[in-house]
Amino acid sequence: MDSQNQRNMILAVLLTALILFGWDAGMRYLYPNADKAKPAAISSASPAPEASTKPTREGGLTSAADQALEARDLQTALNPATRVPIQAPGLAGSINLAGGVVDDLVTNRHTASVDAASGPQRIYSPAGTPAQQFAQFGWVGQNVALPTAGTMWTAPAGAKLTPQTPVTLSWNNGAGLNFTLTYAIDADYMITVSQAVSNAGQAPVAVQPFALINRTNKTASVDIWNLHSGPFGAFDGKVAFAPNYKEVAETGQFVPEGKADWVGFTDIYWMSALIPDRNDASSTFRAVSPGIFRADLLYPVVSIAPGKQWVRQTRLFAGAKESAVLDRYEDSGITHFGLTIDWGWFRWFEKPILLLLKSLFSAVGNFGVAIMLLTVIVRGIMFPLAQRQFASMAAMKAIQPKMKALQERYKDDRAKQQEEIMALYKKEGVNPLAGCLPIFLQIPVFFALYKVLTLAIEMRHQPFVLWIKDLSAPDPLHVLNLFGLLPFTPPAFLAIGVLAVLLGITMWLQFKLNPAQMDPMQQQVFAIMPWMMMFIMAPFAAGLLLYWITSNLLAIAQQAYLYSRHPQLAAQAEKDAVDAKRAQERSK
Repeated sequence: MDSQNQRNMILAVLLTALILFGWDAGMRYLYPNADKAKPAAISSASPAPEASTKPTREGGLTSAADQALEARDLQTALNPATRVPIQAPGLAGSINLAGGVVDDLVTNRHTASVDAASGPQRIYSPAGTPAQQFAQFGWVGQNVALPTAGTMWTAPAGAKLTPQTPVTLSWNNGAGLNFTLTYAIDADYMITVSQAVSNAGQAPVAVQPFALINRTNKTASVDIWNLHSGPFGAFDGKVAFAPNYKEVAETGQFVPEGKADWVGFTDIYWMSALIPDRNDASSTFRAVSPGIFRADLLYPVVSIAPGKQWVRQTRLFAGAKESAVLDRYEDSGITHFGLTIDWGWFRWFEKPILLLLKSLFSAVGNFGVAIMLLTVIVRGIMFPLAQRQFASMAAMKAIQPKMKALQERYKDDRAKQQEEIMALYKKEGVNPLAGCLPIFLQIPVFFALYKVLTLAIEMRHQPFVLWIKDLSAPDPLHVLNLFGLLPFTPPAFLAIGVLAVLLGITMWLQFKLNPAQMDPMQQQVFAIMPWMMMFIMAPFAAGLLLYWITSNLLAIAQQAYLYSRHPQLAAQAEKDAVDAKRAQERSK
């Protein structure tokens, strides 16, 4: 092997090591606990296992002590005697009569973990519990008695909040002012709150209505460069996925620019947002104590004349970020509400991919099969391009003797050599980049599927077959611990699952069918790449690996078919393989 090839090989080995170990460090930093399933819901009789306190991909309490304390606190805090029950298709829970606070909500459509017996996913928990998150509606003012967080509101006997039965809470300040909070709920995740004040006194009264969401960041999902977790909102028609919890904690307060279209907190799969009925509300994010944050919606001061009533409505979204539901709310007039899912710049392509996947899922009943069918569709659309790729390969093979002659003739003048080769391409009508087009066209599909698997709650906890219980999570079985039989978890760069191995094998088979490269170094890179990609892709969502494996298998079948249609290419590929092997042996 000559010195140039030796240097190239050393460089390739160093780069491979850098990717493997650097990727491991990066994945551990960006996706802490990505390989650990979220613990199932616990009871006081069954404490949860130990877990890291770092945020996870799904969010939620990760400390065993916090989980046990949350279970005990909920049993105490959710006293039915002081609560109005909530029962709707999307949400269940209760309203706390102390303060009129919405502080107990769970989703009826999503479980806490992949285990169906884990119970519903909790969205809101009362103040003081480890997972506290709640919404409060009230008024501020001077020289007037107003309801506070400790005020005990009055509810009608037997009241229950359902889509058919709104609930009105009332409180009188004893000085001529009657306050009411009327709650209405729809079939999904939206609660509409009407704040009303009636002035039966002798003088006008000035009050300023507000709404707020209070939450801990203990339950926040991981916040990384392409997945925001924390404060967010839409202000003057522009969606802002900022600031993060750390920035608010450092400054104590963050005031967004512009009037609020909606404002709140988001995790990857869940969110809580306040939506004013008019674009005249200002908003603020605050750090009220260590680990506790608040989003405030403050309306203009209103003066209520004697004998008059004033009413203001605010909508509260608290639940799952289901794309179709959010789009319906946007269609009803909530500015950019469908963009509460951070699709990024390529949402024009990602949302159709999700819609197609959902359509395929409704037809076959399995998201894994739907991903495979999506791959078939993509490959089918690009099949004509593959045929053109093979035609280009045939043309390239036909001009190989002429190219070699030019390379030999101008071996001492690289610029002239490239000029003559480009002229040859033009004369023969050959495009050397034509073979890359199918690969480039697959990149948007691959990226869109990555975002869909990462962001779309429709993919959460969707099983495929056997051990694949969640296509949005990494393959849970690892080769090095004998698929869970040995009591240890391999580091991320060695956590190779069955799907990652299949990915490496199918990519290697696909490369074996490609024409051999005459450059020994280039051929060595192609030989290493499948196994390098096996390590790199192992921590990604199982659904993404399933897509790539299916794509590789279809590419292999496609190449075999096209070789049968172009026997001269098959013969040439065999000859090239022999020539490449000889070239490698000569270079040693």
